[in-house]
Amino acid sequence: MSSTPGLSYSSFHTYLECPLRWKYLYVDRLPETPRGYFSFGRVVHTVLEELLRPLVVPGPRRAGSTDSQRTLDEWQPKSRPLSGPAGMSREEMLALYDRSWTADGYTSAEEETRYRNLGRDLLLRFYDQLERERPQPVAVEEHLEARWDGIPIHGYIDRIDRVAGGGLEVVDYKTSRELSAADALESDQLSLYQVLVESNYTEPVQGLTLYHLRSLTPHRVPPRERASLTSLYDRLGTVSDGIRAQAYEPTPGRQCSRCDFRAICPEFRSVPSGDEARLKELVDRFDRLRSDEERIGTELRDTAAALHHAAEELGIHRLPGSRSVAVRRRDETWQYSLDGLRPELERLGLAGRVSTGRPEEVRRLVRDPTVDPELRRRVAGTGARRVTWYWDLERPDRDG
Repeated sequence: MSSTPGLSYSSFHTYLECPLRWKYLYVDRLPETPRGYFSFGRVVHTVLEELLRPLVVPGPRRAGSTDSQRTLDEWQPKSRPLSGPAGMSREEMLALYDRSWTADGYTSAEEETRYRNLGRDLLLRFYDQLERERPQPVAVEEHLEARWDGIPIHGYIDRIDRVAGGGLEVVDYKTSRELSAADALESDQLSLYQVLVESNYTEPVQGLTLYHLRSLTPHRVPPRERASLTSLYDRLGTVSDGIRAQAYEPTPGRQCSRCDFRAICPEFRSVPSGDEARLKELVDRFDRLRSDEERIGTELRDTAAALHHAAEELGIHRLPGSRSVAVRRRDETWQYSLDGLRPELERLGLAGRVSTGRPEEVRRLVRDPTVDPELRRRVAGTGARRVTWYWDLERPDRDG
């Protein structure tokens, strides 16, 4: 792949969850099984888009930004008389809902009926609220694109509102069962939308909202601060690098239970019948060897400990056997704990010289005559020697 495709929130999240599923969806273009809750969400979003179209007054855009938003003239109804809060009556809204409805993905007629009734109730209550309080959208269902420090990103934003006192509010509808302000605070989707809006509009983002349609509750939070956006950018960069490198390894997890690609995923693909016997024998052999390895490893450690105890007790380092001589060797390391001295080292501008705490760094500081001797003594005093014993085997020269 010569270049990285633009990342939406959905594609970004998919790659983080499983790179191989991302490949199946965005490279191989394999279709997924329709699901009722996705169909339901799309229909509700479609009706809300049409309902709010007449209220849109486009906002000023940045020069050169990609503008896929229709003009204000195109948003105005041409022949329908104005009725209701946004030029559409309840009856017209419900008729649009019925025309837009699709039965794709529902597991039963009962489930479809339940969702269909939920949508009608949800839309009627939204309509009533719209009569009481009209938003001031500058865009609905707008597709925005940007390059975020070299990473191409894009997204379809449900609504962008103008807020009192100036600035913009990003609104994302959710038809899920549960939603809270904590979800809005942690939403990568809202963070990405903030970047897209600020890259395309001249007015700043003053707020982010996850709008819970089932309860008609807007969960509003402040715009993201730079540290939060930097964290998202770093993760986007990791995904972008992985896609560019064509790193598409599967990541097994709970998401596998709902994945449509289990039959072709190497994690779950069945062994061809002609290879079953051969591979079964290899697996059984590996199983036996691994068991032997664990048993031998335990026995080897116990024997080495017994040799060490005998060598300590007798005060010798070479123990002869029938074929070899076991020779005890010593591996010595030093560790320094400088946490208690960090403030003083930082005050004196010396912390950078021992930033990793590696013994060679500390020793260079301790041997430096330009550093206060008392400080060098205290630094050296934080060291502790660790001795590890191990055994080598020497075989006598049979020809000697």
